Amino acid sequence: AALHWNPAGLSRGGSDAELMVSTMSYLADIRVNYVAASADFGVGTLAADIKALDMGDIPVTTEGQPDGTGGVYSPTFFTLGVHYSKDLTDRISVGGTTHYIVNRIERVDATAMSFSAGLQYANLGGIDGLDLGVALKHIGQRVEYDGSALLNRGELNGLRREPSDYKVQPASADLPSLFEIGLGYRYNPAGLGEVNLNSVFRHNNYGYDQLRSGVEYVVNDFFAVRGGFDYATSSDDDYLYGTSFGFGIQTAVAGLEDVRIDYAYSNVDFFDALNTFTFQVGF
Repeated sequence: AALHWNPAGLSRGGSDAELMVSTMSYLADIRVNYVAASADFGVGTLAADIKALDMGDIPVTTEGQPDGTGGVYSPTFFTLGVHYSKDLTDRISVGGTTHYIVNRIERVDATAMSFSAGLQYANLGGIDGLDLGVALKHIGQRVEYDGSALLNRGELNGLRREPSDYKVQPASADLPSLFEIGLGYRYNPAGLGEVNLNSVFRHNNYGYDQLRSGVEYVVNDFFAVRGGFDYATSSDDDYLYGTSFGFGIQTAVAGLEDVRIDYAYSNVDFFDALNTFTFQVGF
């Protein structure tokens, strides 16, 4: 979770090494697959991850054959990440991330590098269990597609010349950079389990600002139930996301100190709900 929210939290994991595998049914039959691994090397914690979109096979259409050529293609969208985190004190940790981004559609592709950084402060104001986190994400170069599929053959009207190839110039786009600040509070109500409260404000440079809040209740360090809400500062009723809930189990199995299996359900307007399954093991 630290790799997604704030790389500074990576060094505060409970195990010397961890492996996580996750799959999510996304919008319109798209699937998001994710694998991450981390290890504590004493001078800090290092991690690597890969996230990929699986869109399946899409029929090939052309201007001359708008109903399809009979062929199919599968877009390739994935990111490779390298993360580093270190505890500066018993309360302060910092972290950074470098992502290599690859987008490929048939004979056109685009690549980019992005950078993210974060900081976490535990026991804010001397209050046990109150944590603060800030993160700046996806700062990097503009993305522009290029490839042979942008070449077209045509002729200029009124000129007596043979048809020639010309290249369509695609528009470039900035990465969706954002800034997040969040608070979390953890407490144990009279030995009845552990309650975790979290809230994150996200400022998107190219989208609506978001407020995400969630609560988790953990029983006997074994079973957890979770709920959350995602709100966007949009004046239009076109934001897709809203409520979510989930549950998970955590235990030791066959010498492994921390084995977790989690499920999450997220409600989405106009589409089927998102279902996420995660398996995580600590060594």
